[in-house]
Amino acid sequence: MNKADLLRKFYEDVWVKNNLDAIDLYFSANAEAGGIIPEMSFGPDEFRELVFAVRNLLGEIDIDMPIVIENGEWAAGIIKARTSRADNGAPVEVTGQTMARFEGDKLVEAYNQFDYVSLFEQLGQLPPDTLPICMTGQRLAWA
Repeated sequence: MNKADLLRKFYEDVWVKNNLDAIDLYFSANAEAGGIIPEMSFGPDEFRELVFAVRNLLGEIDIDMPIVIENGEWAAGIIKARTSRADNGAPVEVTGQTMARFEGDKLVEAYNQFDYVSLFEQLGQLPPDTLPICMTGQRLAWA
């Protein structure tokens, strides 16, 4: 299987099918994924906890990877996720990007970027228009 197909299959098995055991099929034991939370990297166990936490906030997930580019050991893709809020079923859409390096069929390092601001706005955890508000120099305030 080529690296682009491995990347797509990883997202399908872990995020869409919610198969946390599949993380061990794709991650090498010493794999590290960065960019998820600044200044932190995630190995297989931490990544499993992240998926579990995020999946508890959401309904069924559909992921489209309209562009995946492969270069040697690397695969990079644009991610479009469609889901819903677990609490009220409201639709949620979020985008992101990922770059992953594989050794054989195992992911050894990855760099991720997701629009978490938009995700948490749609989940009601951040106010609407958080980014534009912050771009004006205003501070977010919680009641």
